[in-house]
Amino acid sequence: MSGFLQFWQQGDVITRSVAALLLLMSISAWVVIFWKGWLLRRVRADIARAVPAFWAAANLDSGREQLAAFDRERVLAPLLLAATANPNVQTLEAQGHIDSQLTRRLRDALHAVLGQLQFGQVLLASIGSTAPFIGLFGTVWGIYHALISISAAGSITIERVSGPVGEALVMTAAGLAVAIPAVLAYNIFGKRVGACEAELEGFAHDLREMIGDAARGDADERER
Repeated sequence: MSGFLQFWQQGDVITRSVAALLLLMSISAWVVIFWKGWLLRRVRADIARAVPAFWAAANLDSGREQLAAFDRERVLAPLLLAATANPNVQTLEAQGHIDSQLTRRLRDALHAVLGQLQFGQVLLASIGSTAPFIGLFGTVWGIYHALISISAAGSITIERVSGPVGEALVMTAAGLAVAIPAVLAYNIFGKRVGACEAELEGFAHDLREMIGDAARGDADERER
């Protein structure tokens, strides 16, 4: 700790800026990690409870109530809303085939939900890919700054070089310490989001079949 404090005191604006940037990236990554871990755990629990409850309901209205009770993060309700929506008859949307209308609405709703679940992934990927290089830049600049100071002092010995260089290498370690949790979290969350996406796609497909069959049945009755 004393070595880092000495390195901080001897560093210039660039060195301190790099250290502050790494600290900000670390805080941002951990905030996203804790938030997404909490969010995805709730979403997976909601899907596991809400989907069986919906299909066990006696009718569509009861199913909607079951989703409202279990779908805390509202990842399933937008799909049901899209499936049961009635487009304006004076729009191009209403002129397409019933199955095409359902597919388009469910696709748009699914993309919106997945965008909600994937929020923060870009930040984790960016931190994981750039933090090591930022730390390496801080190390190179710190070594350069230390060598200039030693050269100005007029005497160069291994003792005078090893101390500042060793302290500058802390920046590389800091960059790795920031990047590794972000990369691991990105991979873990990507797998969990993929699992949720599969469940949501299955639910959307089943809704499309159910609503589509009912709509086609109503259309046949009107033709008769």
